[in-house]
Amino acid sequence: MSALVDAQHARAREVLGSEALAYYESGAGAELTRREAEAAWSHYRLRPRVLTDVAAVDLSLDLLGTHLATPLLVAPTAYHRLAHPDGEVATARGAAAAGALLTLSARASQPLESVAQAAAGPWWFQVYATRDPAVHRGLAVRARDAGATALVLTGDTPFVGRKPLSDSLGIPGIEDMVAVNSGAHLRPDAATDAADQWPSATTDLVAELAALTGLPVLVKGVLRGDEAARCVDAGAAGIVVSTHGGRQLDRVVPSAVALPEVVAAVGDRVPVLVDGGLRSGLDVLTALALGARAVLLGRPVLWALAAGGAAGVRELLDTLTDDLAHVMALAGAPTLDAVTADLVTRIERPVERPV
Repeated sequence: MSALVDAQHARAREVLGSEALAYYESGAGAELTRREAEAAWSHYRLRPRVLTDVAAVDLSLDLLGTHLATPLLVAPTAYHRLAHPDGEVATARGAAAAGALLTLSARASQPLESVAQAAAGPWWFQVYATRDPAVHRGLAVRARDAGATALVLTGDTPFVGRKPLSDSLGIPGIEDMVAVNSGAHLRPDAATDAADQWPSATTDLVAELAALTGLPVLVKGVLRGDEAARCVDAGAAGIVVSTHGGRQLDRVVPSAVALPEVVAAVGDRVPVLVDGGLRSGLDVLTALALGARAVLLGRPVLWALAAGGAAGVRELLDTLTDDLAHVMALAGAPTLDAVTADLVTRIERPVERPV
């Protein structure tokens, strides 16, 4: 783990209320998937090139029509006001200052238009399929009108997974946060669960959202090659390999394990992104070498927000971007296109340091 990520996490644990901390850090079931996420990246080793000109390292890329300065993106996570009074507005400011793309959650605790104004740069909007389609359709159109350049459809949440460590929490003010954006699209006589997930949603929703908004639609939460191909066949413009932070189905394979299979199945048809347990430039370099076009950071952004507001988010993204540039140079890769699969190899078990 990066020293800064570790320090911001420690600071977040000091300043966050116990309920908010438990909500952010909890995972589904026995939390095996949540705990394995970080360690899974350490099962790869680097095979660096030598005598390569790395005097200048370029981290820029084009992603779904947007030019970005860094392949580090902000993942969609819920209820940032639990971490900071300015919530997602502060996160957006920090991401913009670092030149990073923000993915705003459908469960944002600030109005999406306010966050869009603060973003001052490219951003995407995450969508859940809702029991009342008017909710996800309305949110998707609002996001497009506010300037979102892509939608990220979360596919691994037909309903919310059970999290024993946080399901019984009574988090102050969370009911108000739930309705900040979705409330405007609920019918007056709607059932209270109208904005909850829609268990019978299918890949047809990919084409529906694309036609409705004219935006590219990525599918997030994919851990199998055949499922990735199915989503692309349905019109997905990108795939996000993700375990939802270990918050949905426990004992699923870590993102680091699933990524190569998904990349192989998709090929060059669409970009593949990944999140889950990425905590350092070495982790990001490994993910890129395994075929990810970009990576998304979830919990580290929440810790940074709690620890230092917008400035903390910018410091996190700047530091990890600099760390990535450093290890790319040492690996003999001056550009992202030079970060190829031959730079990494998988080992069965990391060598443990003697006690």
